[in-house]
Amino acid sequence: MLLDDNGLIVRPAPAPIPNGPATVADVLAHACGARPDHEALVGRHNRYTFREVDALADAAAAALHHSGIGPGDRVAASLPNQCEIVIAYLGAMRLGAVWVGINMALAPPEKLYMLRDSDTRLLITTPAIRDSLADAPCRVVVVDPNDGTGDWPDFVAAALHDNAEPPRATIDPHAPAAISYTSGTTGFPKGAVHSQHNMLWQGAAARETDPGPSDERHGVLLPLTLLNLIVLGPLFAWLKDTTCICIDRVDALGLRDWLRDEHVTRVTFAPPIVYDLLNHPAVTAADIASLRRPECGGAATPHSLRTLFIERFGTAMLTGYGLTEAPGGLTREMPHDPLLAGCSGKALTPIEVVIVDEHDQPLPPGTAGEICARAVQHGPWAGVYTPFLGYWRRPEATQRALRGGLLHTDDIGQLDDDGRLFVKDRRTDLIVRGGANVYPAEVERILADHPGVAACAVLGLPDERLGQRVGAVLQLRPDCALSHDDLAGYCREHLARYKVPERWIFVETFARTPMGKIRKSDLRVLFD
Repeated sequence: MLLDDNGLIVRPAPAPIPNGPATVADVLAHACGARPDHEALVGRHNRYTFREVDALADAAAAALHHSGIGPGDRVAASLPNQCEIVIAYLGAMRLGAVWVGINMALAPPEKLYMLRDSDTRLLITTPAIRDSLADAPCRVVVVDPNDGTGDWPDFVAAALHDNAEPPRATIDPHAPAAISYTSGTTGFPKGAVHSQHNMLWQGAAARETDPGPSDERHGVLLPLTLLNLIVLGPLFAWLKDTTCICIDRVDALGLRDWLRDEHVTRVTFAPPIVYDLLNHPAVTAADIASLRRPECGGAATPHSLRTLFIERFGTAMLTGYGLTEAPGGLTREMPHDPLLAGCSGKALTPIEVVIVDEHDQPLPPGTAGEICARAVQHGPWAGVYTPFLGYWRRPEATQRALRGGLLHTDDIGQLDDDGRLFVKDRRTDLIVRGGANVYPAEVERILADHPGVAACAVLGLPDERLGQRVGAVLQLRPDCALSHDDLAGYCREHLARYKVPERWIFVETFARTPMGKIRKSDLRVLFD
């Protein structure tokens, strides 16, 4: 496996996407020709046609260029789901820059780590986040989420007014174009790197096999700072010449208003959001009557939740399976599929899902093993699919994840005789809390840094609403008096709130393996 200086795989160019486009920079070209005045992008403060989004994307690229950004430079954003983040992303793609999405919910030290690890040169964010990042290693420009004003919108507006044109860079569709950070199994996040080609195949395949109606209004309510939501949101909608709605409320009533007022026809939920909608008396089937294609992702979706959704709202909620490194989904249910408990649907058209044993040998249907993926070998989509390019400056991790020409997920599942995927276990030790990934090692690293903690273990606890909650078991140092409130406050200074343990157990000592590792399997009974 040949890797470059950043630890990324050097692979032959894959087959081109059937009927294009080749790059994200050109993703609007067809819609601008076919329906330029159709609504393309809607947010709390703005709504734009395809023609307007195209002009704003050029203006954003020009603004980035005048800010000193060139091809290959990293541009980060930590913003809510509003039009500004999508326009900035498109501008970066047209300039040949590398996009870095940073979740707003992360604590300041987590954000700073990502900025430094990626060598980001420009961060677009809110005034509050700017003020929390006094040691930011890059230039920071702001957007006020309350009214959409700020440095960054002013820069774009000025470029638009002056008809400023960005330099027309030749975009390599297979070069690094985005870094999406995953929670770190070693305590630090890893940056999964994607090309512009990677970010297009999903929507392009859906355009061919699952086009949907021309009046589709595709809502995005999960954070657009996650690259998968860019792929499955605006890019997915625009490759079908349809509208993307940036939804910035996920509480039951706020989301109800968005779905009802914007006539959203398609959206992907996370299980806790569905739970809240189903259990709020003020949300009715009439409020979401326009929703023809609800989907659920980010965590295992309880079958009981899907059944209740049909009973309450009259529409089947579909599921799928995917991961950051894919990017987006690898499998998905379709509307005509039977509703099977634990099923994640069949492989998307460009994908072949392969189940392998511990020696990376393929396993037959009905046998559980590691879920892997590669491009299909035959048909119009043969050789088109590519997974991520690797982990930013983590060559060993890249080699492990992409060995043998497969994308290795570390997840356990099996295929049935019809090719449906059933996921049995998420990644080792991974906690999926309300659709958000929490790696115990990351939380343990923070706790272990506390001077009063001698040893600790973090694990996921079952929860009806969120799927899992975070629990911690701690051994304190002698003569140290710490409460769970003390430790929770300490964690909140260094971690996103969803990663902070909610249940705490204190022990005198831990049982350990011969290698000195804590026996986590012995700890779950402590929470019963």
